[in-house]
Amino acid sequence: MIAAGFTVVVLAVLDTALPAVLGRAVDSIFGNAPAAWVFAAAGMVAGLAAMDAADDLAVGFATARSTAWLRRELLRHFVRLGVSAPERYPPGDLASRMVGNATQAGRAAVDIVRAVANLLPALGAIVALGLIDPWLCLVVGAGMPLLVVLLRAFVRDASGLAARYLEVQGAIAARLAGAIAGARTIAASGTIHRETDRVLAELPQLHHEGLGLWRAQARIMTQQGLLVPLLEVAVLALAGVELARGHITPGALLAAAQYAILATSLTSVLPSLTRLVRARAGAARAWEVMREPTVAHGAGAAPRGDGRIEFRGVTVRAGDRALLDHVDLVIPGGALTAIVGRSGSGKSVLTGLAGRLADPDEGQVLLDGTALRELGHDTLRELIGYAFERPALFGDTIGDAIAFGVSTPSPGAVAQAARRADADGFVERLPQGCANPLAATPLSGGEAQRLGLARAFAHPARVLILDDVAASLDTVTDFRITSVLTTALAGRTRIVVAHRVSTASRADMVVWLHEGRVRAVAPHPELWRDAGYRAIFEPARLAPHPNGHRRGARTAA
Repeated sequence: MIAAGFTVVVLAVLDTALPAVLGRAVDSIFGNAPAAWVFAAAGMVAGLAAMDAADDLAVGFATARSTAWLRRELLRHFVRLGVSAPERYPPGDLASRMVGNATQAGRAAVDIVRAVANLLPALGAIVALGLIDPWLCLVVGAGMPLLVVLLRAFVRDASGLAARYLEVQGAIAARLAGAIAGARTIAASGTIHRETDRVLAELPQLHHEGLGLWRAQARIMTQQGLLVPLLEVAVLALAGVELARGHITPGALLAAAQYAILATSLTSVLPSLTRLVRARAGAARAWEVMREPTVAHGAGAAPRGDGRIEFRGVTVRAGDRALLDHVDLVIPGGALTAIVGRSGSGKSVLTGLAGRLADPDEGQVLLDGTALRELGHDTLRELIGYAFERPALFGDTIGDAIAFGVSTPSPGAVAQAARRADADGFVERLPQGCANPLAATPLSGGEAQRLGLARAFAHPARVLILDDVAASLDTVTDFRITSVLTTALAGRTRIVVAHRVSTASRADMVVWLHEGRVRAVAPHPELWRDAGYRAIFEPARLAPHPNGHRRGARTAA
């Protein structure tokens, strides 16, 4: 940034000094004086060319560094916002902010320096005209207020247009990302043309805003084209009169003509202003994300204990609806606890709070007597491990995907975790085993789920939370993993969202959720005597067929 500022300032100084040197060179030629000024003028022209090249390099380097820094900080801040952030900033919209908008915002500092530096030749030209002849300075000065008014109007209009353009662009990107993610569903439903129209519905608005920005630039250029020549003609006319009177030299006339152009032309200032307007709009969209409050963590160390999770008066709301309503619950340390309930009863919300993927609106969650809010980030993630229904896998290789986390398990621990998750069979059949590139490995839903389980098993967390991880697993694999939970991992606190009666039956304790409240906490055999509990797992019976027979039943998901 310092190099960019230096080159911009040097260029402004050279631009300001060149007309005076050219004027002296002309006077030296007509006056048979030494040619030193001619050589000086030639040297300045060469210096301008060299500094212009250096300026391009310095500005490009500074812009690249600023953009990279902004993207890095934007990504870091976004991942600290918590799991609800993607709901506010869809992937396509976030990508447009981090790619296009960040690039524009990354130029802001350089463009500010350039805009300020580009004012130096104009101010220097006015001073130089005053030194050549005070009347020349007065003629130019009379038109400068109008130029400032025109520039201010352009910045005001262009700022609003640029902001709206980027907003519409982000909305289109969000719809496009959603369509790409749901490409199979769109193809299967035969709605390709309809979805194309939906994604591109705001394209006319994007065209309108973009055209408005070009019109604003064309308008200011037209205004410049009318005003600036009038001022230049006035300066040249007055300078010609002064030359005829012998008050100035031919070289001074040449310098006055050049300074009139520098003092009145917007060609050097307008591009910087245009880029600043766009940078401002891009920075505003980046700042919209950066000003969001992140999830705050304490600095507490790991408490002593066996993984006891306690919910005290926990309430979570979504608008006017309570997803969890004043939940008081204790999950014993070292126990295998199944969370059951119908869809929408609050199971995933409860497990998300247990590992602090989200915070309650009221109440608090404690681990071994310490509020989760008080624990440091890395400490919390080392103490509590997760496996999800649809795991996102990260890393260059299959082994990296299993080892992903705040700590790096040994190769032996990775291999053991793969065996416990029943993933070793298909991993060993890969050409390079755990070293097989993740991006080049096609995975079924069940295989991806088993790798997600292996990732959770590979880290020695005190609490292990499995959120509906059996959705894509066959019955045999589900039984094997449940066996691992009850034997090899018996020392940990295991919280499992259960949809199968076999999983609930092997748990030490079952938490039955109903409409955001804890309906009962008891062993499975005791709860099984309740018809309402059995109905969670039993096939949902449909209405009788008109011929007297019942229709087929569906299994609970």
